[in-house]
Amino acid sequence: MVSGGSLGRRFRWLWASYAVSAYGSGLGFGALPLIAVLVLDAGPAQVSTLAAVGPAVGALIALPLGPWVEFRRKRSVMIGTDLARFAIMMSIPVGYALGCLSFVQLLAVSALVAAAKIAFGAASGAYLKALVRPEDLLAANARFESTNWSSIAVGPPLGGAAIGVFGPVVTVMADAVSYLLSALGIMAIGGGERQPARPGGSAANGLRVGEVFDGWRHLLGHAGLRGLYLNQLVVSGLIMATEPILAVLMLRDLEFPPWQYGLAFAAPCLGGLVGSRLAGRVVARYGQRRVLRTVGTLRAVWLIGLAFVQPGVPGLVTVMAIELAIIISMSLYNPVQATYRLRNTPEGLVARMLSAWSIGSSAAIAVLAALGGLLAAATSPRTALVVAGLAIMASPLLLPRGQDSPPASDPMTRSVVAGSPK
Repeated sequence: MVSGGSLGRRFRWLWASYAVSAYGSGLGFGALPLIAVLVLDAGPAQVSTLAAVGPAVGALIALPLGPWVEFRRKRSVMIGTDLARFAIMMSIPVGYALGCLSFVQLLAVSALVAAAKIAFGAASGAYLKALVRPEDLLAANARFESTNWSSIAVGPPLGGAAIGVFGPVVTVMADAVSYLLSALGIMAIGGGERQPARPGGSAANGLRVGEVFDGWRHLLGHAGLRGLYLNQLVVSGLIMATEPILAVLMLRDLEFPPWQYGLAFAAPCLGGLVGSRLAGRVVARYGQRRVLRTVGTLRAVWLIGLAFVQPGVPGLVTVMAIELAIIISMSLYNPVQATYRLRNTPEGLVARMLSAWSIGSSAAIAVLAALGGLLAAATSPRTALVVAGLAIMASPLLLPRGQDSPPASDPMTRSVVAGSPK
């Protein structure tokens, strides 16, 4: 493990690999719903189905992946999932070039990429906890958060311009290549990594049914993590559920050009650099729990403003202002939450915890996106945005109160790591 300002050479390679992948995804921001609308002439129900079914099926595929990742070398898992995502994403430009691109293919790509993302996230989180000192976790997570938002600030405008010049699938190709480059960067990290073993020395290849649910047992059994987890399901589900609805409202109903749609989400992401860079100072001054409660509340009060978007420059400014407020709050909150999760989870349970977290989030996004799409189709996109904006205002009630439950070294927690019921 390393400490200090640089966090070490191996962390720099991990960070660089993340940056390449993040910037590729920034270029491809919203690519699948954009292709569905512009190429396949999809309506609100289809676009929302794409946002719902992909994460839902991906979560089902990923269900046994937590234990699978837990007892394997994390770098190998990250490299494998990056290569898989490269191949899956490249199928879209191939299908487009051959004239056989279909909505079903977009659904399949969305599901498989979602499953691979869950596996990669579980592996990378566990690898990060082993790579840096506990006191450096917030700094490391803040750097990832800053990179994520800067990639979204730069990527969508360039992606929108590229789509206008080169066609609707060029950003998907860029996203695919970024996964290949990420895999090469992770290979360059080097260094040995021990093969994780189950307690008792049992084989890593077998899957115990109970191990699939260990991550949820830990999340729901820890008072602090339980509140953060339930809050995250609601907040991430409602925010992501509004994305396809807002895409239909802006691109179809209000006739914003794609580059303006991209700009509306890209420019506010510069606020993510502010929030992520302030995370360490704010936690040092006010404490972790106060930051989680206060900022967790602030990120939920802005969403309803998207229901009042109008055509032209006023509408564009409205979206950008709302997104800026949300993003500053999220970029400060996210690294603090990510650090809290890792510090309150024992090493042998991190991959399962992160997998459970991601699967739950994907399921929540799927359910709420489906409901949002149905509501938008039955009423209007504006009505669906109002309902989502009102619902998210209740989410701060789920944030943890009082004292944390016993730390991850508690004997009861260790019993979950030591062995699951068969």
